Amino acid sequence: MTMIQTQLQTVRDRITAACLAAGRAPDAVALLAVSKTFDAPAVAEAHAAGQTAFGENYIQEALQKITALRHLPLQWHCIGPIQSNKTRLVAEHFDWVHTVDRLKVAQRLSEQRPAGLPPLQVCLQVNVDGGDTKSGVPPEAALALARHVAALPHLQLRGIMSIPEPAPDFVAACVLFARVKAVFDALNAAGLALDTLSMGMSADMEAAIHAGSTLVRVGTAIFGGRPRPV
Repeated sequence: MTMIQTQLQTVRDRITAACLAAGRAPDAVALLAVSKTFDAPAVAEAHAAGQTAFGENYIQEALQKITALRHLPLQWHCIGPIQSNKTRLVAEHFDWVHTVDRLKVAQRLSEQRPAGLPPLQVCLQVNVDGGDTKSGVPPEAALALARHVAALPHLQLRGIMSIPEPAPDFVAACVLFARVKAVFDALNAAGLALDTLSMGMSADMEAAIHAGSTLVRVGTAIFGGRPRPV
């Protein structure tokens, strides 16, 4: 096995152990391999070990990999901030978007989604602990935005995503992630049928899974230290 394939298995084992520790089914949490700054061969290595879902932050870099690996049955998730002038590229080439926090962006994604493609799967990014400069809709505004996004014709609202500030320990991380879970539960209680709670990364996935995450976004624990973007 290659290093990437070995580390991918280690991450899967961590997810399974965390699910069992939280009293959840071992398959309750999906893995999104964050391949930003790594090249197409690295993604192909992970795919050879059974990984099909990949997350990218940088649109132009992602498009190069999407094109190079078009022969593989991969699912591409946009997990970086989306500028208004990049919505068409996202709408045309990605399967999922985790970072919708403005109605204008959602409207553009819906309008620009090609008719021949299935609906773009969308998560709202929620900011549970940051200031005005941090990406994400505040919890108190999440329901209104979610209802607007859910009504758009070429999008399917699947859930929410959040990136809380790093916590000093497991218990503190669980508290932060529980705030995100509370928003998720509130949206479902309001009648939105959401199934995806995207939270948890390499350093804190156990706490996120304990709090109820259904999808963890893991990069360095799979691919290693990130090279500097060119």
